[in-house]
Amino acid sequence: MTVHDAEVPLEAMSSLIEVALDEDLGPGEPLDVTTFATIPAEQSTTAHVVARAGGVVAGVAAIELVLDAVSRRLGADPVQVDVCVDDGDGVARDDVIAILSGPTRVVLMAERTILNLVCRMSGVATHTRQWAEALNGTGCVVLDTRKTTPGLRALEKYAVRAGGGRNKRMGLFDVAMIKDNHKLAAGSITAAYEAVRRAFPEVSVEVEATSQEEAIEAVRAGARFLLLDNFEREELAATVRAVRATNHDVELEATGGLTLQNAREVAMTGVDYVSVGGLTHSSPILDIALDIVATGG
Repeated sequence: MTVHDAEVPLEAMSSLIEVALDEDLGPGEPLDVTTFATIPAEQSTTAHVVARAGGVVAGVAAIELVLDAVSRRLGADPVQVDVCVDDGDGVARDDVIAILSGPTRVVLMAERTILNLVCRMSGVATHTRQWAEALNGTGCVVLDTRKTTPGLRALEKYAVRAGGGRNKRMGLFDVAMIKDNHKLAAGSITAAYEAVRRAFPEVSVEVEATSQEEAIEAVRAGARFLLLDNFEREELAATVRAVRATNHDVELEATGGLTLQNAREVAMTGVDYVSVGGLTHSSPILDIALDIVATGG
C-alpha cells in the first residue's frame, strides 16, 4: 500500500472537528470575541498555510473540512482552498501547504483547529518517515501500536501510513493479541491461543513471547504472528532462527528498547516488523503556521 492508496479517515476527521470547534467557539452561537471585534464581516483575505520546519505532511484534508464547518456555523461564504502538497509529501521550511481565499473571520476562527490537526498528524508522519528511512532496504517495516491519543486513533494511524509505516490492529476488536496477563490468566500460551481460536476462529491472533521457549511454544500451538518483546540482540537473532526452523511462514515482530539508532541492527536479525509506540504517543508536532498575506473588501 502506498500512502496515496490509503483512505483518508474523513468521517473520523469531521466528527473530531465538530468537537474541536465546540471547544474553541462554544457549543452555541459561534463566538470569537477578538475576531468579531476587530474584523468586519465583509472583509476577505488570502492566507497561506506554511511549513515552519522541514518534515512530512499529513492531514491536509482537514484544512477544507474545518473551514467548511466554520463557514456553516457562521452562515458565511465558503473559503476556497488550493492545496499545494499531498499527504506523504516532504516539505521544507517556508513551503506553502495550502492557499486560502475567503472571509477573514472564517479563516481566523478556523486557524487553530486546522493547525492543531495538521501539525499533530504531520508530526506523526515526519517521525514515522525517519523510522521508514532507517529501515530502508532491510525488508523490515515499522508498525504503530494502540498507544494513541484518545479520540485521535484513526487520524494518527492514518498519519503513520502517510509517513511510510503500517498499522497494526485498530483496537481490541479486530485482532487478538495474547500478552503476558492473558497467558497468566489462561494458564499458558497454548491454553490462551486455543481459547481464542475456539471463541473467534475468524480473527487473526498475535502472541507476545518474552523468551525463545515461549516463541517455540506459540508456534507449536499454531500461532503465525509473534511479537518478540524486549529481547537482547543476540537472543532475538537466535529466536528468529529457531522459529524459522520450526515454521518458516511465521511473521515476527520485535518491540521494546528500539531506537532510530539501533533499528537497522534489529531489522538485520531477520524480523519482519518493528513496532514503535512512540510513533503516536511521543511524536513532536511539525511546526506549521497560517499567515494572512492580503486582505480586501
